[in-house]
Amino acid sequence: MKMTSIKMKKLLESRLQNPNWKTRFNRDKDTFRVEWADTKQGIEISLPGIIAKYEQKKDQALDELEDHIQEALRIMNEKQQLSGKEKSIYPVIRAASFPTESNEGKALVTDEHTAETRIYYALDLGKSYRLIDHAMLEEEGLDQDRIREIARFNLRSLDTEVKQDEVAGNTFYFLSSNDGYDASRILNEALLEQMKAQSVGELAVAVPHGDVCIFADIQNASGYDVLAQMNMKFFAEGRVPITSLPFLYEDKSLEPIFILAQNKPKSEQ
Repeated sequence: MKMTSIKMKKLLESRLQNPNWKTRFNRDKDTFRVEWADTKQGIEISLPGIIAKYEQKKDQALDELEDHIQEALRIMNEKQQLSGKEKSIYPVIRAASFPTESNEGKALVTDEHTAETRIYYALDLGKSYRLIDHAMLEEEGLDQDRIREIARFNLRSLDTEVKQDEVAGNTFYFLSSNDGYDASRILNEALLEQMKAQSVGELAVAVPHGDVCIFADIQNASGYDVLAQMNMKFFAEGRVPITSLPFLYEDKSLEPIFILAQNKPKSEQ
């Protein structure tokens, strides 16, 4: 039988039973919300998207969703401290359109990056992480410069192993370690310089979603077409989409580029 929002609601209610949680179904918005009964903090999900995943992966989709919801609620109910956890602070790349406030309305710690992307900072919690807000810094007497310095240092300690592929005379390198910070590697200046040094042609970098960073040694016009198609595919399939535009890396700076078929791209103005 066809899965409906009402049926999915009942399935989720049977899985997410906790005396300290409340669930709520919004028929008009077609959403399902789980929240802590006392604080009202919670997570809201769109049922059509979950139904689509369920039709493809069945119970595996619900198992994954249940794990994500339980972890998110656990984090919301804990008071997180930065002091003593400096080794667990990392930068996170998100789209420029990503919210700059938490769900509770607290201003998140951010830095400008490119016209397409913005830098956030996260406290790693193992299975997930929490974005750092200014209230956390004020409570612990820390400043943004210190958080930025710590995060960049920790980023440089992450694995930079890449997989290599040759397509139409161009070399593509894929960094996807699944540690939650793959796209953040675009902030590793030493890695960018290393990739630039070994490139025969122009170096392009792409972060279509949070779990991959693509380096492209573009040696002919076809390379731009391949990169454009590849980047768009990753962007459409990513769990946390960032940008469908790749960047040219030149003179230690990143310039978003539009790629036109069979033409060398022009920098975005």
